[in-house]
Parts: sequence; structure tokens; C-alpha cells
Amino acid sequence: MGNVFYADIILPLSVGNLFTYRVSSPLSGRIERGSGVIVPFGKKSSYKGIVYRIYAEKPDLSVVKEIIDVIGTGPLVSEVQLDLWQWVSEYYQCALGDVMNATLPSCIISADDSLKYRIRTGSRLVLSRSYTEDELAVLLDSMQKTPARYRLLINYLDITSYEGGKNVPDVSLKMLREKAGISVSVIKKLTEAGIFRRFEKEESRFDGYAEALSPLKELSPLQQKAYKEITRQFADRDTVLLHGVTSSGKTEIYIHLIEKVLSQGKKVLYLLPEIALTTQIINRLRKCFGDLVGVYHSGLNDNEKAEVYERIRGRSALPEYRVLLGVRSSVFLPVENAGLVIVDEEHDSSYKQYDPAPRYNARDTAVMKAKMTGAKVLMGSATPSVESMYNARTGKYGYAFLGQRYGDIKMPEIILADSKEAYRKKTMISHFTPLLIESIDQALEDNEQVVLFRNRRGFAHFIICADCGWTPVCPNCSVNYTYHKNMNSLYCHYCGSTAPVPSRCDNCKSTNLKFKGFGTEKVEDEISILFPDARVRRMDYDSTRKKGSMERIISELEKKETDILIGTQMISKGLDIENLTVVGILNLDGMLFYPDFRAHERCYQMAAQVSGRAGRRNTRGKVIIQTSDPYHPVMKYILYNDYEGMYNKQIEEREEFNYPPFSRLIRIYIKHKDRAIVDEAASLLADGLRRKLKNRVLGPEYPPHTRIQNLYIKSILLKTEKTISYRYMKELIGKHVNSLRENRKYSSVRIYSDVDPQ
Repeated sequence: MGNVFYADIILPLSVGNLFTYRVSSPLSGRIERGSGVIVPFGKKSSYKGIVYRIYAEKPDLSVVKEIIDVIGTGPLVSEVQLDLWQWVSEYYQCALGDVMNATLPSCIISADDSLKYRIRTGSRLVLSRSYTEDELAVLLDSMQKTPARYRLLINYLDITSYEGGKNVPDVSLKMLREKAGISVSVIKKLTEAGIFRRFEKEESRFDGYAEALSPLKELSPLQQKAYKEITRQFADRDTVLLHGVTSSGKTEIYIHLIEKVLSQGKKVLYLLPEIALTTQIINRLRKCFGDLVGVYHSGLNDNEKAEVYERIRGRSALPEYRVLLGVRSSVFLPVENAGLVIVDEEHDSSYKQYDPAPRYNARDTAVMKAKMTGAKVLMGSATPSVESMYNARTGKYGYAFLGQRYGDIKMPEIILADSKEAYRKKTMISHFTPLLIESIDQALEDNEQVVLFRNRRGFAHFIICADCGWTPVCPNCSVNYTYHKNMNSLYCHYCGSTAPVPSRCDNCKSTNLKFKGFGTEKVEDEISILFPDARVRRMDYDSTRKKGSMERIISELEKKETDILIGTQMISKGLDIENLTVVGILNLDGMLFYPDFRAHERCYQMAAQVSGRAGRRNTRGKVIIQTSDPYHPVMKYILYNDYEGMYNKQIEEREEFNYPPFSRLIRIYIKHKDRAIVDEAASLLADGLRRKLKNRVLGPEYPPHTRIQNLYIKSILLKTEKTISYRYMKELIGKHVNSLRENRKYSSVRIYSDVDPQ
């Protein structure tokens, strides 16, 4: 490092960006950009941080503390990662420490020995020397009179396929013992005799792929055409949008592109919006690429995440991952030398992180990461977002289209069932129209499977007193409690607080309490009564909290051990079930009237995605959409699978009212436990910004739920031209927020920005 004596450090804090420390001479040869370090900070004895930059110039600071120590050897974070962190910090208006927290498994950066990442080791057994084929035969003959030793050797040879030669393979001692049915004493005798050698070796926390790899499936003519179009457009476009109807075979195209990239010696990052999708996709990828494929999501524990992190960057003794399949946080992993980034279901709002910071969109971050690394980006969706389609139409993205289902399977028949009319005629059976009940009944009779979609969990939305109108409300949030029958309690979906189910009204003491609304629990309960012989399962946040529960539910569905699956949006995409023929969508109307400029787009996307689960093989599927407004324009687009009509209408409205993609939105949130302080702070901040940004500042206003987790909330919406620099906007907002906080009255007000809110 020569004359470098100072380093700017990223610490896992939500304030400030960089903190300066002096590098002592003993550490100077061990520190480089991206290194993990331990530094003193405030009253806390130490923090772990990442070196952002190192330099010789003495900083203009009165006191500069020294770095205490360096963590490990070599950088923990690559140059590309640091550049991406910086972009995320600037664009999404957050501290570098927030990005660091979202990126690194805590045990990777830990200086605490009790929290450090520990590799998993296991006992291995290997022949103590190489043997010729003839020598192995002699060795086997010599063990004929000792059956246990013979079993051990013959099973070792069977597992490893060793037939003699210099490359002597080792095998898991545990696996060998289980297969050969021998005791530890037998192994001890053979190691003492010098025939075998026992040693410890790093082992993966994940099960390996033990089956033979399958050749890639041949693409259909339409898939081949799309594949060629994608590769052609990659010649002069960094990003291509693949628009393929549900079940058109987009995943198979991804697999062929992955093979091509791997053959070039490069890696692939494959992003999915939901953990639920990884179960089926990982199996398909591993059939083709085996243990080259790693998976990363929030369901992994910290050591598992750390193993994936180390293997994808090639710093583990275990085989390096060359294809990484993961959810949004995977975009920050060190997938260096990437040739391709796939963003599947690119339209999905789950790619957006809401809380805590960084409030990034993984789809857009992936595009920036690919730009930094020289990789290509392929976005795929049956219902592309309006913004991505606009980018394709205006030439920013390339575009390829798959308009038919694989195997020329027909799109499902979509039927709008008028629930309002059914209620009027008193023909509704609980929450189900006669048409839906009849369709479920027929599917079960034909030994086919059914999915029912209800985008709300719990049993009832709320409890209300029929005499005075009282309803139990969460004491921390301005929302009604949801009743969860399985928990036998009231539950707040915003702060997680619970309360016992009341037996009488708190206001008038009446016992005339009614359950209103319905969620997935209620649907499950009623379907089980209506179809007592059916095997009914539910897949939502509550039923998939335990590790492995989601995989079990999907596996049971694939094995035809489930007749009717009820679920929230996690069942709306990715499920590829051969025997699934009927889909019921319950109460879609709620999405239509949500106060959001994307409401109609989202309603169309959700309906199309859920509908796409039906009839993916030889039988044409049937989709029953229950709605109280079958003549709504969006319902017409859904009925005729008219993406083009939906897009044209949306883009026309967006341009008229200056919404994305014609503008950039930034929503600023102001939160405090005192409502009056929120009102004052929000007004002062809005007035300050309005002096510079004029009519680009909208609000402040209260959201539909004015108080969450004991904090009142107001927001200001900035609607700016896309030509205005995001760095300028961050500096401008930061300047006014800092000015506001100089007043002690507002120093404890929580203020943050959400860029490109979803």
C-alpha cells in the first residue's frame, strides 16, 4: 500500500455514509478495498465494517481513530459490489450501511467467534493408496472370510465407481456405514491395517444432486424462434424482454441460454420474486446442471447463506456455484464474471423492498449490476410491467414474443361469474357461485386438481358488533384486527400484535358479534365442509412459516396428494402442475378499486397469472373469476387475454397524468408518535421542497392507515422528470430534512424516501 495511511469505512449504520480511520503500520500490508475490518466507534467497543477506499492524504479531522484489526484475508466485498452499493445508496437515497446490512450474511463479517461462519466438516474414508484393477481383485478375495470388511470395501467401490488408478476418490463415512451396515470398529481395524485412511473434509449444508444429469429438451419451433431473436438482440441490446403467455415454455429458453453462457466460462444469476417459485425451478435446473446450481433466499439460516456467499465467489473448498437462483436480495451477491442475469416474472411487485432500507427494486438493480459487469439481462413475464413494455416499445430494451402455449395447448377458458347477481338471487353457497361449485365438483369427479385464489389470509377481516358497530382495533395501528381461527386469536398484519377473541362487545356488552369478510382460512374451512372427501391444503404466509413447509405443500400437489389448494398470491405464478384443470379466483374486485395508479395493471396481471396455472398439459383449463362488476373494462381485458388492450389504455392514462414511465416518483414518509408534530413537520418539509420543485410536490397527505406501530404517518409525493439527476434529488431532500431536524422539536421525527414506490 506504500504511503496509504487512511481508510474510509462503511459501517452497518443507517446514518452517514463513510467513517474515516487511520491504518496502523502493522495492518498496512493486510488492508485493501473491500476488506473487512474491526474499528472503534462511539461508546460501543467496536464495529465491523468494510473498507470503501484507502488513501494517503491526511483528512481534515481533529481526531482520527485507528483500525483495530482486519477480518480474514483478502477482500470480503468485490469492487463491483462496492460500486453497486454506491449506486443503490445514491439512487434509493439510503446510507451505505443499509446496503451493507442487506448484502452480507452477519457471520461473514462477524468478529465475534461465537457468531463467525463455521464450515461444516464430516468424516471421509479413502483407500490409503492407489490400486490397480488386479490389486483390488486380490484385496477383495482376501476379505472373503471377513464379511463386514468385505461389505465395506465392495460398497466403497460401488459408491465411488473406483476401478483402480491414481485418482482415488473419498466417500462420506456416514453414507458408507449406512449402506454397508458396519460398525465403527470395522473401520478402525481397516485404517489400522493401512488399507483405508480416515480424515475430516468440508461438507456442504445442502444436499447434493445425486442423479445423472438430463440432456436439455429440444426447443419447439416457436421457442427456437424466440431463442434466436433473444440472442440476435443481445448483439446490440443489454436488456431483452421476453413476453411469453403462461405455459409457453419461457423456462426452457432460460435453460438453453444458461447452457450457452456456462459453455463460455461465465456465470448466471437467475432472479425470482418469491421463495415459492424456487422449489420447482431448482429441480428443473439441477436436472440439467447438477451441483453447479446454488439457491439463496430468506428461508436459509445465516450459515447456509454464508456458504452460498463463499461458494459463489469461489472462496470455498466446496465446488463453486456457477448458476445462482434466488430472490431479490440475491442481486447483491458476488456473482462475478456473470454473462447473463435472468429476471423471471419481472412485473412482480415482490422485487421491491419496502422496509427496512435499502428500499430497492431488484429488477432495476439487476440491470445496473449487469451494466457494471458487462452481463446481459433477460426479463421474462406473461404480463410485463407497463414500464418494461414501454422500454421495449421505445427501443431501450430488445423484445421477443411467445404467443402460444408449449405443445399448442389452448389457453384456459375464462368465465366471469357475477357474484352480485348470485347474491341477489340467493344462489351463492357461502362465498362461492354455483358455477364455481359445479366446476370444482366436476374436476374432483374426474380426478383432477383445483386451485382457489384469495389474496387475503386469515379467517375474517374483522369482527363487528351487530348492535352498535364496535369493532376491535389494534392498539398500535389504525387497522382492524384480523381473526385467525387456527390461532384462535385476533392478529394485526401490520405490527404482529395479538388479542383474545372477544365474547362480548367492549362498548355495549352485547354478545351479538359477527365475523365479516373472508380470507384463506375461511375458504379452507368452508371448502372442507362442502367437499368433505377432498384433500384440501392451504398455502399462505401462515401455513408456510416452518422451514420446508412450502416445499412439502408443492410436493404433495405435484404427487396428486392434494385435491384442492387454497392460497394467496404465492400460488399465482410458477406452479406447473400437470393435473390442475380448474382455477377459482375469489373477490378480485378489491384490487380494482385500490387507490393506486397501478391498480388496474396489477388486477390484470394477477388474474392472468393465476389463470395461467390451469390446463398446462393435455386438458384445457377452466378459470372461474367471481366478480361483482363483470362489465368493468379490466374484466374485459382479462376475459379475452388482451394484454395489448390493457397496456394501451394504461400507457395513455400514464402519459395524460404524468405517471411512470413518463416521470419518476419519490414518496417521502414522515412518522412520529405525536400526530401534531407529524402534521407540522410534513407541512414544513413540503413547503421547503415546493419552493424549489414547484408543482412537482404533491401533498402531504395521510395514507389509508394513518397510524402503524404507534407512529402516525404522512407522505409527500414528488413527481419529477426523469431527466433530473437522482444525485441532485438525494442532495436536495437531504438538505431540507437536515434543516428541519435542526429544530429540536422535529429531531426525533423519522423521515425517509421511497424511490420508485410500488
